[in-house]
Amino acid sequence: MKVQYDRLCRGARCGSSLAGANLFQMDFNNSQVARIEKLDAERRGLMHATEGIACRGGLESRRHSTISAPPAQQVTSFPSLVIGANRSLLPQGTFAEAQAAFLDPPDDVVETLLDQLLANKIGIVAHYYMDVELQGVLFKMKQRQLDLLEQQRSGTKFEHEIPEFPLVAVADSLKMGDDAVQMCTKSNVRSIICLGVDFMSESVSAIMSKNGYAHVPVYRATTKHIGCSLAESAEGDAYKAWLAKCASSEKKSLHVVYINTSLETKAVSSSIIPTITCTSSNVLQTILQASSQVGPSDLQICYGPDTYMGENLVSLLDAVIQSEWSDERIKSDLHPAHDQGTIKALRDNINVYPSGNCVVHHMFGDSVVQTVERDYDDAYVTAHLEVPGEMFQIALRKSLDDEGVVGSTSNILNFIERKVSEEAAKSADGDETKRLKFILGTEAGMVTSIVRSVQDILETNQCSNVEAEIVFPVSSDAVKVVEGEESLGLDIVPGVSGGEGCSTAGGCATCPFMKMNDIDAVLDIVEMIESENEKDELKLVQHLPPNRLHGKEINGKNAVELGIEPIVYMREFMKEKRLSAGLVNRL
Repeated sequence: MKVQYDRLCRGARCGSSLAGANLFQMDFNNSQVARIEKLDAERRGLMHATEGIACRGGLESRRHSTISAPPAQQVTSFPSLVIGANRSLLPQGTFAEAQAAFLDPPDDVVETLLDQLLANKIGIVAHYYMDVELQGVLFKMKQRQLDLLEQQRSGTKFEHEIPEFPLVAVADSLKMGDDAVQMCTKSNVRSIICLGVDFMSESVSAIMSKNGYAHVPVYRATTKHIGCSLAESAEGDAYKAWLAKCASSEKKSLHVVYINTSLETKAVSSSIIPTITCTSSNVLQTILQASSQVGPSDLQICYGPDTYMGENLVSLLDAVIQSEWSDERIKSDLHPAHDQGTIKALRDNINVYPSGNCVVHHMFGDSVVQTVERDYDDAYVTAHLEVPGEMFQIALRKSLDDEGVVGSTSNILNFIERKVSEEAAKSADGDETKRLKFILGTEAGMVTSIVRSVQDILETNQCSNVEAEIVFPVSSDAVKVVEGEESLGLDIVPGVSGGEGCSTAGGCATCPFMKMNDIDAVLDIVEMIESENEKDELKLVQHLPPNRLHGKEINGKNAVELGIEPIVYMREFMKEKRLSAGLVNRL
């Protein structure tokens, strides 16, 4: 595999990963480019010890970097990425440069990998939070397939038929499963590569099985365990004890569990208490509907495991109450069956699990919040529902005046798209350049989706005087200060010891678990599928998702079916806008 990827990237990535720096409006001379290339190689753990360069850069090599991390230095402003006319990108700060460097991958890498997917009928589903290098390749592959499809429709013949449904999908953890099913149904794929953490591949496999595609294998990027701090916080005895206490309440109790948990957690939960899954996009409507349908004074909502999201939901309801929304506004903007009285009853009957959080969102601490409040008052502030209260409160306050948004990754993307579209429509005929600033209060990996979307909006509107600046709220501790010969002429590089861009003082840019998925791992799996030899088939077995529930029962019920049940309840809610009769009967 090392030889294959060396062949793919020679002259494009390994030897000149920033050779196209002018695309990002960087003004580097040859010497500086050489230093940055070397820096990039060290950051990704690339070893140039032999003549055949091995482009291998995973989490382990980053963890064992020899660059030390002296005490944190203050950074005057957050790094950012400015998206402008003609698909231009201007990175500001070393962290942003590292993000921008991989947004436009070499064509030969894209063409070769897409051809392998077509030849072997392989689909790829990936989460928004993938490494920006990997996302750059995935997005370009998807666009290339669509271009080839248009040529095929016009009569051009290709060696492999171009399927109607894309072979690459980047989405949230729920839609990843839906996209995999669509790839099986419409593109006749014979295998799926799932890029995410382990519970995502497990969920994708379960959804495919439920839809008749149990025979289509789902492969993870690595044979190693890809954990998730949030999902694992729901797998211990403390969570089970909390559920049992919730179930013993005199009130009817509904467990609303975040979709980003394992199938085992969902199964165990279902055996203890009526359970429905939620996403960060639909959690508010889920609890509003459940409360109105069962009775706000009669129903206890037990939300877990994400403590921040649960507390933020309570804060959101508090804001509605304290801002004295009228009953009419509550009915129009929140839920038609609610008013001030029922919102107060719902707020008072939410029980939030106290000990669960995501390591990424946990890092948006005091130092980051202070900088946002002091230096970015003119910016739109976005915050995922999982971020700590301080960051969430800023975005919540801003959202009341349409100057921010709180919600899911999709909510954040939609908000940025809307604001840029509105400004592009207003400024189409103007001369003055207007720059919109957006604080990205979530994982930095979704910047790829944002960049592509904003570029398309500006291009469609033929707008040359609107820019969008995506600000990464990374604390000063989220960079290393490099001294001596290793500095390569640069003062700071992304990352701290123990986490890519994260620090306990605040400001986390990327998820170290998600970054266990990389382009090399994808190429390895494709090669093993392609080879069809027994040795590689045995290796592929190790890439299958966790299967802890297979053949097991809980209280006499099939454990897999119990695990899928909360997802089915959510699907029914999303379709009918009401809790299903089956779930209400359980309550």
